[in-house]
Amino acid sequence: MKIFVITPFPGIISGALQESILKRAQENGLVEIHLIDLRDYTTDKHRQVDDYPYGGGPGMLLKPEPFFRAVEAIRTGELCSARVTLLCPQGTPYAQPKAREFSVRSDLILLCGHYKGIDERVRQALVDEEISIGDYILTGGELAALVVIDSVVRLLPGALGDFDSAQSDSFEDGHLDCAYYTRPQTYDGMTVPEVLLSGNHAEIAKWRKTNALTRTRARRADLLADACLD
Repeated sequence: MKIFVITPFPGIISGALQESILKRAQENGLVEIHLIDLRDYTTDKHRQVDDYPYGGGPGMLLKPEPFFRAVEAIRTGELCSARVTLLCPQGTPYAQPKAREFSVRSDLILLCGHYKGIDERVRQALVDEEISIGDYILTGGELAALVVIDSVVRLLPGALGDFDSAQSDSFEDGHLDCAYYTRPQTYDGMTVPEVLLSGNHAEIAKWRKTNALTRTRARRADLLADACLD
């Protein structure tokens, strides 16, 4: 899988790519992550990527030309039909089904806005879809892109030491995950539920399912709205 991130501030992302699962996935050849510096596709000596909006008003906008040049440079050969995703607070809310959809693609191109946003012509002519990681405003799309990258890469077979771990995460089965415990068995008066120590895998599975549904009902009842439960 190849992921291209076009951003005026690649340094915001680069550090995280050298840690934990993201680092190992790259080292093992599961994914190639390319940070594209938007400033490399400017033509003036100041490498300017932003300008004032027509019509006035506060803030600066990212100019269209560098985005068009950067995407054109990526879309060559086998990547000629690669889809472009804009990280944007006006986009469709990002959720686990979209992460799974992204994880089976051969390539992703992620555009990061910054400042007040981007020139609308980038949306009109380049962007295939817009996604948002939440109803709040970040300084730029870099952190949102990193969220997408992390959520996608961990779904790639071989990225996690135990692939079943990803398949049992919250949202994978339409509800939140259950509670988990590790050693010590007792800490500060709090003990691990006896069923988890029983060795009875059928009862453990039943407890985990019940715990997950109870937790979901208490914290995210909306996820169970369409569920058929006995």
